[in-house]
Amino acid sequence: MGTKEVRHILGLSGGKDSTALAILMHKKVPHMEYFFCDTHKELPETYEYLDRIKARLGIKITYLSAERGFDHWLDVYGGFLPSPKMRWCTKQLKIIPLEQFIGDDDAVSYIGIRADEKRDGYISTKPNIRPVYPFKEAGLVHADIVRLLEESGIGLPNYYKWRSRSGCFFCFYQRKYEWVMLAEEHPDLFAEAVQYEQEHSDGRSFSWIQGETLTELLARKDRILADHEKTLARKQLQKPNKSLAQALADVLDDEDDSLPCLVCHL
Repeated sequence: MGTKEVRHILGLSGGKDSTALAILMHKKVPHMEYFFCDTHKELPETYEYLDRIKARLGIKITYLSAERGFDHWLDVYGGFLPSPKMRWCTKQLKIIPLEQFIGDDDAVSYIGIRADEKRDGYISTKPNIRPVYPFKEAGLVHADIVRLLEESGIGLPNYYKWRSRSGCFFCFYQRKYEWVMLAEEHPDLFAEAVQYEQEHSDGRSFSWIQGETLTELLARKDRILADHEKTLARKQLQKPNKSLAQALADVLDDEDDSLPCLVCHL
C-alpha cells in the first residue's frame, strides 16, 4: 500500500490577500483544495466575491461549517459576545471546522501573509499541518497583491468601498466608521447585531464595542462620518497616488491598530 499523498490547502476568507494567493497558486498547485469557513454570518458581498473567484479561476471551494452555529455557542458561553479577549467565534466556527476537514492527513497550508507584514497568521498546533508563506518567500508586498487582483479580473470585493477587512458582519474588530457604514449598507444586519446586544434575559449587558452600544454609536454617526471624511482627505493629500481602498485602509488602521483574527481576515 502506497503512502498517502500530502494534501495542499488554501483557505479563502473573502479578503484580498487570500484571493491573490489563490490567483498565484492555482496553476502552480493543480490539486490545491480551497476552502471557506462559513459562519453563516457573513456579508452578502463576501459570498458574491467567492462566486467571482470560482468563476474567474475555475476552482472549486469547499464551504466548511461548524456542526453548531453562532447562536448555539453564544448560549454555551453564557451570552458573552465574542471580543478581542475572548475570541471563541474563531475557535468554534473557524479553527475546529478546519482541523476536522484536515483530520490526521499531512497537509501543507498556504497562508497569504505579505512580505511587508509582521505577522504569521493562524498556525495550527497539529503537527500534521505545515504552514508556508508564498508571498513572503517571493517578497510580494501590498502593491503586488493589488496587481494580481486587477490582472486576474477579480478585483477587490465590493465591501472594500466601506470596510477594510473580511469577516462576520458583526465582527468586533470593526472600526466605528465601519459599524456606521454597516447600518447604511445593510440596515437589516445592523439591526441583527443590535439585537444580539439587547437580548439578555438575565439582565446582563454586553456590547460589541467596549463601553458603548451600537445604538449609542449610531446616535453620533454624523460626527463619526465627518471625522472620517476629514482624515481620508488628509491621507489622500499626503499620498495622492494611493488608491481610495488603500487610503481607507490606512485611515482605519490609524483609528484602530488592534490585530484581527488572521484566520478570518486575510
